[in-house]
Amino acid sequence: MPYRLLADAVVIFHLAVVAFVVAGGLLLLWRKWVAWVHLPTIVWVIFAECFQYVCPLTLLENWLRDRGGEVVYSGDFVEHYLIPVLYPAGLTQRVQIVFGVSILLINVVLYTIAFTHHAPLKSKSPKLA
Repeated sequence: MPYRLLADAVVIFHLAVVAFVVAGGLLLLWRKWVAWVHLPTIVWVIFAECFQYVCPLTLLENWLRDRGGEVVYSGDFVEHYLIPVLYPAGLTQRVQIVFGVSILLINVVLYTIAFTHHAPLKSKSPKLA
């Protein structure tokens, strides 16, 4: 039972990572320091998607499920949990590359906005003596 709960916790964390990859660039518009966490995360995801590497979180989830006597799945997290919802026909290398390139383009736009947008200057009124 504890292995199943831990595996389920890994799935929830993995979903949070996916959400962070997709929408984390928006957080840059609020706090630029998020880039220190977001950028390495999206680099890994783009690399893994384009070169078909399985995320270590997927391996951990499957290891926990196996230890708990549950059925493990083959493939990666996106293929197992998200593709059946988005693309019921299955995951192809082309779809994975499209995901990777889409993540890259969306984040290039968001990073460009976050790091080139300057806050409006506050008008300084002369102090009266």
